[in-house]
Amino acid sequence: MFSGIVEECATLVALVKEQENVHFTFKCSFVNELKIDQSVSHNGVCLTVVSMTDDSYTVTAMKETLERSNLGLLKVGDKVNVERSMMMNGRLDGHIVQGHVDQTATCISVEDAEGSYYFTFQYAFDKEMAKRGYITVDKGSVTVNGVSLTVCNPTDDTFQVAIIPYTFEYTNFHDIKVGSVVNLEFDIIGKYISRMLQFK
Repeated sequence: MFSGIVEECATLVALVKEQENVHFTFKCSFVNELKIDQSVSHNGVCLTVVSMTDDSYTVTAMKETLERSNLGLLKVGDKVNVERSMMMNGRLDGHIVQGHVDQTATCISVEDAEGSYYFTFQYAFDKEMAKRGYITVDKGSVTVNGVSLTVCNPTDDTFQVAIIPYTFEYTNFHDIKVGSVVNLEFDIIGKYISRMLQFK
């Protein structure tokens, strides 16, 4: 379980394909605090630490994860947003994030808001999935590349988010341009409510 409050950007230093799996090796400042079997969110994808060295750690993504997320597009040198699992003894600064990416979206617009930025994303709309809560709602929560954000101006297949300078600098939002592919996780509370309404 995560909160969508990114700790930092980790750098991909190696990737190794093994049959349908890919092993990703990252470097970040908290490597020495990690342990084997620990969950870490990578661009919003929950992955398990499978091996470590003094200055790097490795996680493995299987075929479904690679197809459903943007991890399969990563290249050595790319930066991903990372967050360790949430401790249940403090404030929830973001929202409840499972680390289970629902689908990807494409950036279709970046607007300068005199210091901050508005990013617009488009995703494949499916009416049946929308009935199950796979949608965005105005002022609701959405996770983009692991970042907990508030939705603005949603349509059936697009939404905007406002990014303040701090978030722009300390996450990989500064690398997102028109055409960039990002990971989406829709709000779990909305999914549960939608599911419950189906049984009325």
